[in-house]
Amino acid sequence: MKMFDAHTQAEERPATCPVHAQSDHPAVKPARVGILLANLGTPDATDYWSMRRYLNEFLSDKRVVDYSAWIWQPLLQLVILTKRPFSSGAAYKSIWNEEDNESPLLTITKKQTAAIKAQMVERYGDDVRVDFCMRYGNPSTKSKVREMVEAGCTKILFFPLYPHYAGATSATANDQFFRALMEEKWQPIARVVEPYFNEPAYIEALAQSIERAYAEAETKPEKLVCSYHGVPERYLREGDPYHCQCQKTTRLLKERLGWDDTQIVTTFQSRFGPEEWLKPYTVEEVARLAEEDGVKNIAVCAPAFSADCIETLEEINEEIKESFEEAGGEHFTYIPCLNDDPAHIEALSGVIDKNLKGWLD
Repeated sequence: MKMFDAHTQAEERPATCPVHAQSDHPAVKPARVGILLANLGTPDATDYWSMRRYLNEFLSDKRVVDYSAWIWQPLLQLVILTKRPFSSGAAYKSIWNEEDNESPLLTITKKQTAAIKAQMVERYGDDVRVDFCMRYGNPSTKSKVREMVEAGCTKILFFPLYPHYAGATSATANDQFFRALMEEKWQPIARVVEPYFNEPAYIEALAQSIERAYAEAETKPEKLVCSYHGVPERYLREGDPYHCQCQKTTRLLKERLGWDDTQIVTTFQSRFGPEEWLKPYTVEEVARLAEEDGVKNIAVCAPAFSADCIETLEEINEEIKESFEEAGGEHFTYIPCLNDDPAHIEALSGVIDKNLKGWLD
């Protein structure tokens, strides 16, 4: 294994003609391994048309909304996409990174990628190339796969940045990755990282972030609400393991913190459409805690998100906070996602190392 300074990039090795090949053979890049991180996605801007393009791509995904197209698409195109881009655009605008003119998710994913790249270069030198893509919006999965192939990546480790598996997150990211591979003349060998919801280093990073938040809080929270992104309840009956994996993360976190069941609760947010989704709903549960249980001080974390985004910065820190306070709650603490916290980067890098076994040792 080569060791390099993590803060310097190894020089690109030039493409050369293979030994014994004819003189007119095209030059070939030296073989390397690509590590492609993937997150959900982001609109390019907050205006109506940028939001409409993004929402159309997202809500047209059969993994996200699996209703029959002849029912769903007229409703989506003629009703939802005439109104929702305005409200979603306003929500994004309230959290937008104006300095860099991009969403917080994109800003954070760039930082995560840079930090992981530094660790991978330190371990493996120029044998690796680290980059990121988005399932929806830019940079697209297809464009980044193409760049990696052009850079000589004959193997690609694809890493959806979702701790828990769900058809609407991990599976659709994988779908898009494999669709991109289908277009490559010389298709690289591929591996996909499995969910890391029970990875000890991930649980430890979560626990440390909660302990820091509790130590810094002016009023100690009485209850920690672990709010996971929701999915329709029928997905559980149809075999999606998401609900069970979320429950296990909460249990492992509780055990690591040394708490009992009265101090922590699992909830689900971001309900969409007419179906019943996984319960309890976060927005209702925080109100119930205040009204029925008399809880005045709570903290909320979002273990299913690897980076802060619209669902955490706007939905949790505004809508869900408002629900708690209107029901009589007094102190609401939002604990940020792990983002580019060093413990999180170490955990993600450890997962990558495990999945590179046999490729780079």
